[in-house]
Amino acid sequence: MSLPDRTSFTPRDTIHHIWTGLNLPPATLESLAITDTTEPGLPSSYKVGHLAQASIALSALLASQIYSLRTNNPPPTVSVPYEHACIEFKCERLYTLNGAAAPSAWGPIGGLHATSDGYVRVHDSFLNHREGTKSLLGCIPSATRDDIASKISAWRSVDLECTAVDANLAIAALRTYSQWDVLPHAKAIADFPILLRRIGDAPRRLPGPQNADKCLRGLRVLELSRVIAAPLCGKTLAAHGADVLWVTSPHLPDLPDLDREFGCGKRTIQLDLNNRLDHTALRELLEGADVFIQGYRPGSMAARGLSPEAIAKQRQDRGIICANMSAYGPDGPWSQRRGFDSLVQTCSGLNVSEAEHFGAGEAARPLPCQALDHAGGYFLAAGIMAALYRQATDGGSWQVDVSLAGVMKYLRSLGQYEGKSGFHDAPDYTRTQDVPIEYLEARMTGFGEMTSIRHAASIEGVEIGCEIMPKPLGSDEKRWL
Repeated sequence: MSLPDRTSFTPRDTIHHIWTGLNLPPATLESLAITDTTEPGLPSSYKVGHLAQASIALSALLASQIYSLRTNNPPPTVSVPYEHACIEFKCERLYTLNGAAAPSAWGPIGGLHATSDGYVRVHDSFLNHREGTKSLLGCIPSATRDDIASKISAWRSVDLECTAVDANLAIAALRTYSQWDVLPHAKAIADFPILLRRIGDAPRRLPGPQNADKCLRGLRVLELSRVIAAPLCGKTLAAHGADVLWVTSPHLPDLPDLDREFGCGKRTIQLDLNNRLDHTALRELLEGADVFIQGYRPGSMAARGLSPEAIAKQRQDRGIICANMSAYGPDGPWSQRRGFDSLVQTCSGLNVSEAEHFGAGEAARPLPCQALDHAGGYFLAAGIMAALYRQATDGGSWQVDVSLAGVMKYLRSLGQYEGKSGFHDAPDYTRTQDVPIEYLEARMTGFGEMTSIRHAASIEGVEIGCEIMPKPLGSDEKRWL
């Protein structure tokens, strides 16, 4: 796998690189007010703080650009403090609900396990993956982590990974860079983290009112997603004023402790797409949507007649933006695989290299946050707003693709701090009490009082923030406001 050398980049350089790669107006970059730093913002050999500030600022700068188009004024100034961005990358771990800390999203059998020739990581946050893993290994339902470890120790790493893929489970073999780089899929991952392409013709348009208190006020976003990356994208658009209708399934397992964080700003409904009436209801909502976000495996929605091309064909009168978040990207032999941030870190060499830099003799060391998820969510939001800009200037329907593997490749291209220097004196923010009070906000939710990390971006003269607080899934009416 060839890797671009971006080791000299500052966060501002990263924003400039992606901005120009999306063919956006260069003059808008003058509205960016951030302080570049080379210091690690979180304890890691990777430039996670750099990625946090750059991805959040990029999404906010796109919102500023859309606001400029609507108001016919210069783009307002965007600022993102480095420390605040790093903390927001850990937001799902740092909120409190009724005074209690956010529970861990990890299950009882997951994590790193030794095999006969190395290691695998088991993702067990969802009950169906947890129980499926036990069944695959021949364990009883009450099996403990030690029982699982004993069974896994008899497997070869890649054999178990492939068998799990065939069983629709979530297990990844631990690889080094050299082992990852020779894989055909590593070579299939794009060098650029946001893929944007025109998929249909339609007149030029910019949804929403010309003058509004928020950058995306009036934009209708239909979101089908779970976990972190795609829900974070919807949360970001909602913070800028979009009407985000979050669709979940009553028959798929959820993660309530994550949903409370990433449901902020959204209305929430439930639809069973195997039910004819619910499928019809989704299509009716899609008719009124300006943006369609989906975070399921490539091809999942297409199998239900909801491919981006099919949707665009029905929207030649006013166009639509179809945004996809996936684990491994739209192309290559792994494109259909289930995947999560922790698994992409594991299989791609990130965890091995992180452990080598830390120097404690570990086989693998995870990043200090779900950096691929978070950056992926902000990149997807940025891609959607770049598509909005292109709709306004060129017309058409547009497809946006972002993957965790694409974010991984970009993060790796930024280089690593030498030796253990990335871990020295870098704050980790493991408790809400570690967070400066000015970065927190307390609001009443459908679950009680929630103290959480407010958004790190600010846009001069424009409001940002959630107006709808988290509530139980399925709490709202199946309609647009």
